[in-house]
Amino acid sequence: MKTHWIACFLSIGIALAGSELGNSTAFETASPFETVGSVERADPGLDAIVPAGAKIEKLADDCKWTEGPIWIHSGFLLFADIPHNRILKWTPAGSLTVFMQPSGYTGAEAFTGPESGSNGMTLDRRGRLTVAGHAARNVFRLESLAKDAKMTLLAERYQGKRFSSPNDVVYRSDGSLYFTDPPYGLQTQQDNDPAKELPFNGVFRIPGALSHRPGAPPDDSKLQLVIKDLTRPNGIAFSPDEKYLYIAVAEPAKKIWMRYDVKPDGGVTNGKLFYDATSDTQDGLPDGMKVDQKGNIYSAGPGGVWIISPEGKHLGTIKPGEKVANCNWGDDGKTLYITASTSLYRIRLKIPGVRP
Repeated sequence: MKTHWIACFLSIGIALAGSELGNSTAFETASPFETVGSVERADPGLDAIVPAGAKIEKLADDCKWTEGPIWIHSGFLLFADIPHNRILKWTPAGSLTVFMQPSGYTGAEAFTGPESGSNGMTLDRRGRLTVAGHAARNVFRLESLAKDAKMTLLAERYQGKRFSSPNDVVYRSDGSLYFTDPPYGLQTQQDNDPAKELPFNGVFRIPGALSHRPGAPPDDSKLQLVIKDLTRPNGIAFSPDEKYLYIAVAEPAKKIWMRYDVKPDGGVTNGKLFYDATSDTQDGLPDGMKVDQKGNIYSAGPGGVWIISPEGKHLGTIKPGEKVANCNWGDDGKTLYITASTSLYRIRLKIPGVRP
């Protein structure tokens, strides 16, 4: 194993000189982190997004499959280490600790699948952490970030049937929560898994999730199925004006991103192919994604983080050197944090992101 500043198998804290919470420029001037990877330029439009000489920094490694990064506004990042069934907390000062374990599966019998933990995360506008439970087969919210925080289940079943494994989550400004439900948190990760109860892999909406009373049980009668015809719905994001909903489809035979018109009532219509990367044979599939304030999409894809313009043009790829799962904005909004296979990375960009 190569020596890096932080190892995920150990819950350690290291004070790194010259890097303070909330100081978004400290790592630009004197970063102690290893520089890795490259940025592949596919179109001149990338120059408006990625600064000349931008560096990809490796912040943590020795995890197994990292996912769901979310920046907490008090100045730290949370991300999932799914196979170890935990959420980790990373600070710009260089400490790494376990925030929550277990974060997903809590059954009495041993979990035999590869992904026992939770997955994607976001914040509601009150700052509460909302989590796709993945192997827990639910969507939950923590009422605070304290060690003994109360957990509120927001969704667990659709028409009496358990979800397969909620994967990623995003809030709309009306307080409703959308999430994807492919089978990757089931023990076989297949559609014929004996535990799978729903006959499709859907995208769902929880109206009024923001106002769901702390500790109250989920109200399954309000849950809405908005998309049911995608093979492997995964990453999910709104355009900045919320006119469109984007869905990444993690299907090896058809590596695509879809775009839907969002109706005033929160439903979606007019689904169209936004981008097709099926011909790209690099490691990785369309997965977690975010958008910037100009409407550009940043999504896990073949070879790294794909940057796609609102018009559907591939501008370039951020390539950390590992299979990417997800990304999110942090610091002052211009730093993109990337979860990829065993590691956590970041890169400084020009355009601020849309973040909770």
